[in-house]
Amino acid sequence: MNEQPKRICILGGGFGGLYTALGLSKLPWDNAPKPEIVLIDKSDRFLFSPLLYELLTGELQTWEIAPPFEELLADTGVHFLQAKITGIDAQNKQVQLENRPDITCDRLVIALGGTTPLNLVPGAKEHAIPFRTLEDAYRLQEKLRFLEESDRDKIRIAIVGGGYSGVELACKLADRLGERGRLRIVERGEDILETASEFNRQAAKKSLEEREIWLDLETTVEAIGADSLSLLHKGQVDTIATEIVLWTVGTKALSLLDSLPFPRSDSNRLKLTPTLQIETYEGIFALGDIATTGEKIPATAQTAIQQADYCAWNIWASLSDRPLLPFRYNSLGEMMTLGIDNATLTGLGIKLDGTLAYLARRLVYLYRLPALKHQLAVGFNWISQPLIEFLS
Repeated sequence: MNEQPKRICILGGGFGGLYTALGLSKLPWDNAPKPEIVLIDKSDRFLFSPLLYELLTGELQTWEIAPPFEELLADTGVHFLQAKITGIDAQNKQVQLENRPDITCDRLVIALGGTTPLNLVPGAKEHAIPFRTLEDAYRLQEKLRFLEESDRDKIRIAIVGGGYSGVELACKLADRLGERGRLRIVERGEDILETASEFNRQAAKKSLEEREIWLDLETTVEAIGADSLSLLHKGQVDTIATEIVLWTVGTKALSLLDSLPFPRSDSNRLKLTPTLQIETYEGIFALGDIATTGEKIPATAQTAIQQADYCAWNIWASLSDRPLLPFRYNSLGEMMTLGIDNATLTGLGIKLDGTLAYLARRLVYLYRLPALKHQLAVGFNWISQPLIEFLS
């Protein structure tokens, strides 16, 4: 009798999930039938989140950074299923979906990513805007357009969090708003970008200073109102007026995972073996923001892409009677956008800032975009658009 193909279910179409699926589609399955690979996500589009900031300034368009899964997975053999995941039976490797039949699989990958917690201070859930998804960017765009079309003299924006996202957002918004913008970053630590290299931190500080972006260091948010923000600094509370409050602090696993019996770390992330399997659950893999092997590594797209390579290999190895590989993170450096046509880049002995770093960052991300067909389409657009604008 013919051997029944195995089924691999991948939950979540972010960097970890999509790149795992693409990696699996390229591996050889010589000694067994090629398994059925199913990628499940509630959205119909993948989001290349490091380029989400460019939507705010019109430097990039939605189709460039958020292509449909169906387009990316065409001719790969990976089946995409747009559905909301309502539950996971870990013991039987079964996935429950809203208004669809349950799916049972032989290997399960949990790459659902995290959400931005908005329950940390009063008023955040009602009035703050996170910046993690395409919907968040659209919501911010709509708010900005309303304010820009109003007759108000200044547009006041407070960004909670002085990490990468907060700094990148501040610079892009300052360039978009120009003289009408009044921006401030609220950071509870003693400095911004505490995990960044000194070169990148200093380049960021210079960019913030040039754009007159105010820094509230060693400051915590007490409450957020419809048009105000209450800040605590050295024991004193000060309430300031704001039109927009952006929240970029923290990552929280989806509530779907709260009821599952998986072991957790001190930071409430899923505990993994070195081969990226959930501890005591062989055949269930996890990666991205929601999981940890115990190593201190950044929760970035770079990490998720590297994990996806190992995850795809280890699933293939586990189904092909080959040894699994322990995950080893390889830091390739870091990049930040610091406004229109400006960025910083460090890594592999290179330190760049300004326009040259901006171009290098674009090329690196072009190379990292999924699917060759999409890379070519975006690359052609980046080359031809300046010429079209010049001729018109």
